[in-house]
Amino acid sequence: MQFRFPLGKYSNDMKKKQIELNPEELDKIIDEMTARLAKAGRKSLSDTYVHTDDHLDSVEVKPMKKITAVQMRNIPVVVLDDAIAVPDIHQQLPVYSEEQLNLVKKCIADSTPVVIVPRMDRDAASPDMALSDIGVVGYLVDTVDQDKEINPDALPLMLFMGKQRVKVNFFMGDLDSTDLFASVKSFPIKIDTPDDELRVYLEEMQEVYDNLLKINRLPDFPTMSSVLESYPLMSAFYFAIFTGPVDLAHKDRILHMRTLSEMLIAYGSELHKLRKTAIIKEDIRKKAEQDLQEINRDNFLRQQMSVIRDELGEGMDEIEDFRRRAEAKKWDEATRKHFDRELMRLQRFPSNSPDYSIQSTYIDNFLSLPWGECSDSDFDFNRVAEVLDRDHFGLEKVKERILEQMAVAKLRDDNKAPILCLVGPPGVGKTSLGRSIAEAMEREYARVSFGGMHDEAEIRGHRRTYLGAMPGRIISALIKTSTSNPVMVLDEIDKIGKDFKGDPSTALLEVLDPEQNSAFHDNYLDADYDLSNIFFIATANSLDTISAPLRDRMEIIAIPGYITAEKIEIGSRHLVPKQLKANGFTENEITFEHDALEYIIDYYTRESGVRRLEKMIAKVLRRLAVKKVRGEEYPTIITRELVGSLLGKTEFNPDMYESNNFTGVVTGLAWTSVGGEILFIEASVTEGKGKLTLTGNLGDVMKESATLALQYLRANASILNLTTEQIDKSDVHIHVPEGAIPKDGPSAGITMTTAIASALTGRKVKPRLAMTGEITLRGKVLPVGGIKEKIIAAKRAGITEIILCRDNEKDINEIADRYVEGLSFHYVDTISDVLTEALL
Repeated sequence: MQFRFPLGKYSNDMKKKQIELNPEELDKIIDEMTARLAKAGRKSLSDTYVHTDDHLDSVEVKPMKKITAVQMRNIPVVVLDDAIAVPDIHQQLPVYSEEQLNLVKKCIADSTPVVIVPRMDRDAASPDMALSDIGVVGYLVDTVDQDKEINPDALPLMLFMGKQRVKVNFFMGDLDSTDLFASVKSFPIKIDTPDDELRVYLEEMQEVYDNLLKINRLPDFPTMSSVLESYPLMSAFYFAIFTGPVDLAHKDRILHMRTLSEMLIAYGSELHKLRKTAIIKEDIRKKAEQDLQEINRDNFLRQQMSVIRDELGEGMDEIEDFRRRAEAKKWDEATRKHFDRELMRLQRFPSNSPDYSIQSTYIDNFLSLPWGECSDSDFDFNRVAEVLDRDHFGLEKVKERILEQMAVAKLRDDNKAPILCLVGPPGVGKTSLGRSIAEAMEREYARVSFGGMHDEAEIRGHRRTYLGAMPGRIISALIKTSTSNPVMVLDEIDKIGKDFKGDPSTALLEVLDPEQNSAFHDNYLDADYDLSNIFFIATANSLDTISAPLRDRMEIIAIPGYITAEKIEIGSRHLVPKQLKANGFTENEITFEHDALEYIIDYYTRESGVRRLEKMIAKVLRRLAVKKVRGEEYPTIITRELVGSLLGKTEFNPDMYESNNFTGVVTGLAWTSVGGEILFIEASVTEGKGKLTLTGNLGDVMKESATLALQYLRANASILNLTTEQIDKSDVHIHVPEGAIPKDGPSAGITMTTAIASALTGRKVKPRLAMTGEITLRGKVLPVGGIKEKIIAAKRAGITEIILCRDNEKDINEIADRYVEGLSFHYVDTISDVLTEALL
């Protein structure tokens, strides 16, 4: 048998060597080839490396002869670094070195077929690892010189006519040498797509391809439509692969596919992805160009305006204006040096640059601050009391505390001001008190809301490195008031939040500390500013959410809710006149009787303040405004009877005392955020095993009070003329009505004890009696809070007697006589005293 096998490198005369081999010699050569392939990284020797004459047609090397099959032979390899070759079309390919150019010219002269493969891995040293195993066999036809004016060092291009796609069996030689050869086998494409279907694919691809050329601005590049008119369908498809904007890796992956349908789908999909990306990039480019044109236009207009102003002599030079304003400031040496340094920095910027505008704004804000400029601190002390009484009814304790602070400020005769914190429920006038204090002291008024603030920079300011940086709210408020000693209300200080941007309450520690705020550092100013002259008044609904260090820096003034009588006076003196003006009525055109206001308060509001009362008054006046506009008659005096017809059905029902016809029912007193209320404690006893049942949506503290009450009575059954066994054989059930409302707190301790004792003994409770107080396991009665609100609620409900802890007597003494008139108080020390006073 005769075999053809490549021995050694490709000879200079390009002749094939033929030898006669017996089977033993053939096996030996195959083993050597297998060892060489294993060293190169391949696993085995393909059976296509050796062919018999029965399987191969002999092909003579002649110029441009059609290649029908690729024999096993040494074929020169031309490596492309950034491109691929395709079959069936002429293509101009780059040449990368003089050595490669010499190889190309030799192959052209000898009409030698070559295989062109792309380099896929630039870091690999072995050709098997660095080069693709798919290439194209064809002929190098000629070289084409490039334009030397554009690139004098450019090498010519090689004109290649691809004939057939092949698969490389193995490479022989060095990667970077021109003596690189390959053994290849035919790798034809399986045509599984009819011509008419192929044309549809290509026509659909044509639109995407041509659109990409337009977006990428390649007007001289041949379009897909022109190629379809000039080339056969397969040649047109190869042209699209060769010239398309798909990257090298994707092109190589497509050439690895066996069937035409796979190649069409993969290439079309990649073109669609590229078009989407190109459209997005084009939109970004257009937007960037538009923004750049607008910036250039603005800069050009600014320059023209500057030149026009200079020619007309209009306006003062900005930097000179800054210097003139700075001369009038009372700065210390450090502040003046800081300003001079910032002004010099401004002078270094071109007037049309964005940095100039940022720096100019900073210096303007710096100069707008009232450095050391304070309004007259000499105020009329008597006028303070007059203004507070004029604007706010009641709140005697609060006014007294404010007057004390004002008296201290008057005696000190300086601008140092206290830091107050007004704490109370919504609508009691905390914020308006600050405005009244500012008016009484004849100072500017500023209000800074802290509700929902969660960024520390809102107080300390933003550093100028950030786009849109600005001073903190404290500094901004001083710029608006143009004085260093305003009355500044820090509203809703208990509603400050915190997140990853910092905790604003910690920044307030410096603002509200008299020892530190004389040198408050704002990040935007980058200089210290004296805040010690500001009269800070913070407001809050609760102290629970205010940190202990912040509470420690403020004088806490508690503002309780208004009682009904105070609300009536506030309504008639302030709210009605205000709403008459707001709703288009003249002064005194409509009046509200006190009974009408009381009815609104009791049946349409449930609050500590007067905010909802004002809304109800406004609602009544709006109903009357409709009648007035229609020309109908409308009442000018609002009575209790008219309120119901104007406001509709009542929204609340005030708690009223219920008779003592039942044992085990006791009236207690409770404090809520909207004022005091009465509540009824019901207890029942049945035969059982001493079980205690609690209902009525009670909190943990209230449940503990019930357990204490029952345990105390078990341990001291003799005071009820009972035995412990009798109590242990009774199941006790305690219920507090209005189960949908959560209830908690220790102040119902004596009330629960009295209810259980009444149910166990069958003795009723005194009529019109209410009580409040905490108990201990030893039977002591402890004081509780909210006494004023509870007393007012008891009086409103028709209670005449109240049992309190003896330590609460001081709280009763501080309440005005008009609120306790008609009430009698029983002060107790132990539960035994409570039962003696309460049970009939």
